[in-house]
Amino acid sequence: MDEKTEELRDIFTSVTDEETVTESQEDERGSLDQDDRTVEERVEGVVEQMQDRYGFETSLSTSELVAVAYEFYEGHSDAAIADELGVDATDVFQARMALHLIDEDEVPEIDLGALREREADEATLATEYDVSVDEIERYRAIAAAQAESRAANDRYRDEFDSLLADADLTTRMAADAREDGLEDATEGMETDVSF
Repeated sequence: MDEKTEELRDIFTSVTDEETVTESQEDERGSLDQDDRTVEERVEGVVEQMQDRYGFETSLSTSELVAVAYEFYEGHSDAAIADELGVDATDVFQARMALHLIDEDEVPEIDLGALREREADEATLATEYDVSVDEIERYRAIAAAQAESRAANDRYRDEFDSLLADADLTTRMAADAREDGLEDATEGMETDVSF
């Protein structure tokens, strides 16, 4: 360091408080995801964000909506979830649609975009598509939920997937790895032991 640079550094350090000039760099090492909330709290956060953004009305509480999300990812039907919560299956279906939780198996093999755009009443559409009025109402709800989800780039569905589907996958993979590890470690060992 030359003389001028050293002088400038001395002046700078004498007029400033070191703590106000630089931030402490004491962040802990580890995962990029430093969210200390539990999975349930994070799922609740996603549900609350969706309620704020879309303002959907439901007879279910936030904790019940969280339960709907969990149960959906467990593969339970609307009827089973409704029994668990003590509500009507229609309420569960509407809650799932509000949360963009659509099972691919329930999507009909008709053009939902065209159905959504149609101005005809449900009775006319039911006759045209040769299904019941209830099915047309259900298909329209699925179409609306898909459109809303796509408009948000499937952001909320992706968050649910990462929290609920990946968590289940991670748990299963860890259990499988432990089992495989134990099998490998005990392979060839004599297990006929008498005390």
